[in-house]
Amino acid sequence: MKSIFILGASMLQVPAILKAKEKGLYVYVLDYDKNAIGIKYADKFLEISTIDKEAVYEAALLFKPDYIMTSTSDMPVRTVSWVCEKLGRDTDISYIDAICATDKVAMRNRMKVCGVPIPVFYEVDNVDEFLSISEKMPDRYIIKPADNAASRGVVLVDKNKNENLIEIYNYCKEYSRSGAVLVEEFMDGDEVSVEAYSINGEPHIITITDKMVTSLPYFVELGHTEPSRLPAPLQKEICKVAESAIRAIGMKNGPTHTELKITSNGVKLVEIAARLGGDFITSKLVPLSTGVDMIECSFASILEYNIPYEKKISKGAAIRFIQAETGILESVDGIDEVRKLNGVEEIRIYKNIGDHVRRPQNSSDRIGHIITVGESADEAESIAEKALKMIHIRCI
Repeated sequence: MKSIFILGASMLQVPAILKAKEKGLYVYVLDYDKNAIGIKYADKFLEISTIDKEAVYEAALLFKPDYIMTSTSDMPVRTVSWVCEKLGRDTDISYIDAICATDKVAMRNRMKVCGVPIPVFYEVDNVDEFLSISEKMPDRYIIKPADNAASRGVVLVDKNKNENLIEIYNYCKEYSRSGAVLVEEFMDGDEVSVEAYSINGEPHIITITDKMVTSLPYFVELGHTEPSRLPAPLQKEICKVAESAIRAIGMKNGPTHTELKITSNGVKLVEIAARLGGDFITSKLVPLSTGVDMIECSFASILEYNIPYEKKISKGAAIRFIQAETGILESVDGIDEVRKLNGVEEIRIYKNIGDHVRRPQNSSDRIGHIITVGESADEAESIAEKALKMIHIRCI
């Protein structure tokens, strides 16, 4: 029996673990969290951090997996590439290119060289540099960690509000593994993501996802809807920028998740990830709206059979995340009623009664989600919004 290392055992990695089992593979899952939900679906659990590339390499030498992959996490992309290169195996993206896809400073520099439209940006390594750069920035700008995801540490700074810049800098820096922080232009406008799959260096766009985020100053994603309802000429421009970004990071074979803003100066790149999109976009929404199973595509690449990336159906799909006010979660009502609604595919609550919760500052603060499907994006969105209003959260 052939075997596979899957780096990560969180809820978002479970679909890849299940797919590997479906393919008849012996599945090792690697995670620092010995209580991760995906462990119970695997054949063997290795308590190893997915970003500890040396430890993953040593484990690969010991257990000799035929394949190594990750699905929806950024930093393990580097680990997979580095370990495969050390083992003399082909990679979907080189280790150097994987850094460009996971470090925002390297990403911005690569995009600038390749002519991909991006916001004005600066890298800062200490608070004095930050305060100096802040003076040059317009009234509103963004500060974010150079190497994190899920909106962790991302804040809009508004000079008109007399905010404590040192506190904001320290908050952001806490989420930076390297200590580097990015200061960049605030891009106002609608946000979308592009889900694509590359084959032999050629990107194939599967769908465009409309996104909704929290109110400022944070940027936590609260919902996604597919397919995009934006005008066709604008979608064409979005695809053009996404394709140029995918080529810029050197993706040879595999999925990409590209986030873009539609600004008054055109479409600009927010970030690109050399992996499947998280937030259940590629595991749930894309199959519901297009019939394309991007996890299946990933295993087709690994196991070397025809990659089924072409769209098969045309429907609408949406997800809305459930949020709560800050406090102790006392009750969540309305779940059974939501499940009975036509078009509701799934409702899930992540938090337990008695947990401390807060208004979202990053993705881990969301307390659950609702996934819906309809004949169109508008219908799926309408069902999702109706369902969301039926959920009643009480915190004390």
